[in-house]
Amino acid sequence: MNSDQSFWTQNPVVIFLKKRIPIAHFALILLLIGVIVIGAIPGYLSGKWSWTDIPKVANIEPLKNIRQEGLSVPGWKTLTQKTILIGGNQWSQQLMAQDQENPVTVLLMPQSYYKNKPEVEWNDLNALEHWKRDSDSSLKFEVKNASGNKSQITARFFRAWKKTTVAVVQWYAWPGGGNYSPSSWFWADQWSQLHQQRLPWVAVCFSIPIDPLSNMKANQQTAISIAQTLQAALEENIFKFTQSKANKN
Repeated sequence: MNSDQSFWTQNPVVIFLKKRIPIAHFALILLLIGVIVIGAIPGYLSGKWSWTDIPKVANIEPLKNIRQEGLSVPGWKTLTQKTILIGGNQWSQQLMAQDQENPVTVLLMPQSYYKNKPEVEWNDLNALEHWKRDSDSSLKFEVKNASGNKSQITARFFRAWKKTTVAVVQWYAWPGGGNYSPSSWFWADQWSQLHQQRLPWVAVCFSIPIDPLSNMKANQQTAISIAQTLQAALEENIFKFTQSKANKN
């Protein structure tokens, strides 16, 4: 048995991981490590390491403008829009409606600097509203863009109440996808950096007025429909302008 085979069969760390992690997941981790190592070789040979030369978002201005202007959504009218401070971060607060009925409150916090990472504490939003909450679950949905590609999104979904009761949906949106967990963006961004690009993002939170006694499953389709509309608007009106080849520092 050569030294390489011995490492993978006798190394105690590898043995522990194989016991704890399903074989498919273990193989995926090894593949990811291999991709990162291969991606690092050109940097090693040239002396330019990716973590000291992070690519910039190609055009970050459309993201910055969201705070002052909100998001334009086809078929929806903006009733009010203002910039508010939540947990030390500036958000756009936008009241939107179709046919003046059942207005939806949309909160957006866009990336404003290429080194910003989605570290938003959703608890900051909950604390601002002093919400009580229950029925936490996740929503999975797809959005088809103009080129025919589909974005896969997983959002957090729950009921909240204070004076009124609302259904709340939260996620980080980025080109081609989204998730309420910052770690999902991190790994997708690492992949983009291997190609000297970045993955711009926007934290999204919206709330829908609902009947306090309603079953949350009955509100899922409405929540998904609005989430798809917002993700599509971000991809069409914001992200497509940030997707040209990123400039290096």
